[in-house]
Amino acid sequence: MKKTIFRYGLYGGIFICVLFLASWYLMPDLDFDAQEIAGYASMILALIFVFFGIRHYRDQVNSGTLSMASGIKIGLGISLITALCFGLLDLAYVLWLEPDFMENYYQAVLADLQASLPAEEFEMRKAAMEAEKELFSNPFISFALMTFTVFLIGIVITLISTLILKRKASDEI
Repeated sequence: MKKTIFRYGLYGGIFICVLFLASWYLMPDLDFDAQEIAGYASMILALIFVFFGIRHYRDQVNSGTLSMASGIKIGLGISLITALCFGLLDLAYVLWLEPDFMENYYQAVLADLQASLPAEEFEMRKAAMEAEKELFSNPFISFALMTFTVFLIGIVITLISTLILKRKASDEI
């Protein structure tokens, strides 16, 4: 089980990092909304390795059977490794690759808000963002947030995959 978790977790981690870096280098002029969509799509695509890892374990390691508990353990392990890989990449991104990311993002959000909100509401939202800015500018908070986000999506994919793939010995054809 550990070998399957480690292998497919690394596959997912490498895949999510390659997708992220490819979008960063191949499409550097994407606006923040498009980057967010690409990021979530990358997370979901990379976490498809959860399904493949659970299926591999069921078919190649466990004689075609899979319990709910085993599927969940494998899926969560793969999700955690994938999430940690992405969290580490995000940490490297905000520390070395794009250290001005948070400030640029903050300014873009403020500009969007100013263009779309009345002055009073804009000032209230700006004050709220100022209060949160220091917290979210911390690279380690960013690491934790990105890791947690990928892991949460991985939990959902784990549950769906396990429900699809679970099979008792008597269920075999």
